[in-house]
This record gives sequence, C-alpha cells and structure tokens, in this order.
Amino acid sequence: MPATPSTAKLTIGDREIELPLIRGTEGEVAIDVRRLRAEMGVITYDPGFGNTGSCLSKVTFLNGEEGVLRYAGYPIEQLAENSHFLEVAWLLFYQELPTAKQLAAFEHEVKYHTMVHEDLKRFFSSLPKAGHPMAICAATVGALSTFYEEVKYDDPAEERWAAAVRLLAKMPTIAAYSYKHSVGQPFMYPRNDLPYSANALHMMFATPCEQYTPDPVAVKALDLLLILHADHEQNCSTSTVRTVGSSLANMFASVSAGISALWGPLHGGANQKVIEMLISIHDGERTAREFMDLAKDKNSGVRLMGFGHRVYRNYDPRAKILKKACHELLARTGTANPLLEIALELEAIALQDSYFVERKLYPNVDFYSGIIYQALNIPIDMFTVFFALGRLPGWISQWLEFHRDPDSRINRPRQVYQGHTMRDYKPIEAR
Repeated sequence: MPATPSTAKLTIGDREIELPLIRGTEGEVAIDVRRLRAEMGVITYDPGFGNTGSCLSKVTFLNGEEGVLRYAGYPIEQLAENSHFLEVAWLLFYQELPTAKQLAAFEHEVKYHTMVHEDLKRFFSSLPKAGHPMAICAATVGALSTFYEEVKYDDPAEERWAAAVRLLAKMPTIAAYSYKHSVGQPFMYPRNDLPYSANALHMMFATPCEQYTPDPVAVKALDLLLILHADHEQNCSTSTVRTVGSSLANMFASVSAGISALWGPLHGGANQKVIEMLISIHDGERTAREFMDLAKDKNSGVRLMGFGHRVYRNYDPRAKILKKACHELLARTGTANPLLEIALELEAIALQDSYFVERKLYPNVDFYSGIIYQALNIPIDMFTVFFALGRLPGWISQWLEFHRDPDSRINRPRQVYQGHTMRDYKPIEAR
C-alpha cells in the first residue's frame, strides 16, 4: 500500500513548488498555500471562498456530502435529543461536555448577568419603532462596547470569559426588548428563576398586567431551535465575526457585525422568506405543484426558498430533526397549520422531481424552523433574531478560538486586478 503523501507539487511553467498537506481528524485534506505568492508570485482564485480553508478549528465538523453535523465530535441528533442550549454553549466554548458542577455554576453565572444597564434600555427609545429588530439588535450589541469599555481583544482569558457570559446572558433580553420596542409594550425584566429559553419567552410575551407562564412545550421547542442554530462551521456570519475580530476589535463589536451578516436573506433571513413564500402560496390559492412548476421556470420570477445549501449536497440533518419536531409540536398544542401541509407537499414534490433531485435541492434548516417559530407566536421579523440568539455560542467560541490560535493574523484576502492599466491624469477641460 503506497504511503500517504505529505506534500503536493504545483508546476507553473518550468518552476515547481512543493506545498505541505494539512489533514483534519475526519480525513479532510488541505493544501497549505501560505508560501505560494512569496515563492512563486501567484495567488489562488476562489470566489466566495467555497474551496478555501481560512482556519484550523476544533468547534464544529460538517460533511455536506453525507449530511453530517457534529459539535466537537457529538452528533447533532444526539445533542438535539438529550442536551439543552446552555450545555451545548459550554460544549462549543470548551469542546467538552461540562460536569454537573461546571454546568450548574455556568447556568448560575448566566442567570445573574441577564439584566442590561438602565441607560442601555433608554437606547431603544432613540430608534424607530418600525426598524427591523435585527438592525436594532446589531446596534445594541455594538453599544455594549460603550458600557464595558474595559473589554479588549487582548484581555486575559478570565476577562474574555466574563465578556462571553455577559453577551450570552444579555442577548435574550436585548432580543425581547427589540420586539417590545416595536409594539410599544413595556420592557419586562428577566427572571432568574427561569431557564434560558423560558426566560426569553417570558420577556417576549409577558406584560405587567397579568401573570405569564411559558408553556413547557414551547420552551422545549425553542431550546431545540437554539441548539440546531448554535454553530455551523465557517458560514458567512461566523467568518464575519472572525474577520472583524482579527482586526483586534472586541467581542461585542465582532458579534454585532455577525448579526448584520446573518440578517441577509441568503443567510439567516431565509427562514423569514420561507414563511413569506408559504403564505403567498396559501393566500394566492396556488397549488404546491403549480408553485414548483413556476420555480423551475427561470423566467417566472418565482424562487423556491428553504431548499438547497451552500455546503450540504444531502438532506440537512437539522431539517430532519425540525420536520419531526414540527409534527410533535403541532400535535401537542392541537394546532392545525395549513402552512405545514403546504411545506410537506413542496418537500414531497421536490424529492420526487428530477429537476430538484439532480440539483440536490433538499430542505434545509430554514424550511421548517420558520413554521416552528410561527407556532410559538413569534412574529416573522423576529425569526432571524432568534436565529442570532441560537448562533451566539458559535460566534463566541469561534472568536475565542481565533484569539487562542498562534497562527492567527488579520484577515486580508488578495484579488486579481482586471481594471485599467497605468494611465495619465487629464485636466477636466481635456476630457
């Protein structure tokens, strides 16, 4: 059996360079091209960085061809079945599951940092009520930097940990306040007697007028959504957090940028687009088959949302979990949901139609998450805010990992210039 090579050779004309190979623990192989420009005068060209490894990471493993997602080695299916959100957050931070003592201390620490400064509460009043909650959350998280000016990129580990706990604890409060501000309701203080997801629902829906007890079924469903959103390798928002952090920006500024990246309809905003698509089918009295036929016509202007993924070329494992959770949630609440019926019919058509099968357009996490959010009575423009709440541990863990990496440096991609060559300036009267 031939020996596994440790290098790759690249030949350009009569010159040759030998480049090291880096191997991941799951068998991935990367060519280390760091010497390429210095020694050969060339760079790699990879629009969208779809074939470029920007870092070495221990946080999340994703195999899009086989539909595999693992947090620090643990399959997402097992975590969704057995774990809860704060335990998953610890796992992402440390790449190990906590002991009972560690988890209890962590939960206690998070609970007692959920309040935000009263001056920060007044910050919301300066923003338009019609503003999108994602814009409000991004601005507010960025503003945390002004309340914790001692937080720096190069803080010792214990200070970075304090910032991580503060951000994780305060994000549900900020998310709920962005909603309360939009509807003109009074802000509700967090309750330290409630678990993380229950507290988020309490601050969203409670009012001073009457007692509110979060439904345990809703709490479990929200916790599941947060777990499934917690990290997803080097996606657009995560790589944004790493990129901003690479400039020595602090954690709050970096995560604020990540929230803005997640807002885009091609990223976290897709779950909102899925619900809007299902509503348009329902209200337009169009059949699922008619919609799918239009989606195949490039000239129709109709786009199928919630199918396909930049990385997955198989069924998104998170979508499988959420499909099952949809049925369980709606069965336990006794809620009939015509949008779920439309979604199931769209999926059945796509899995049998050669057009979608050949293009590997399987349902992704956004396809079913919106239906669950809607069943929880969460407004459509808050869907992506809760996605951001779930993704927060991943952003923080990736920021911390970048900080610990001795090979980390400021992110600065190259380009292939194709503009004008050298030319002389002409006075305006001669142009």
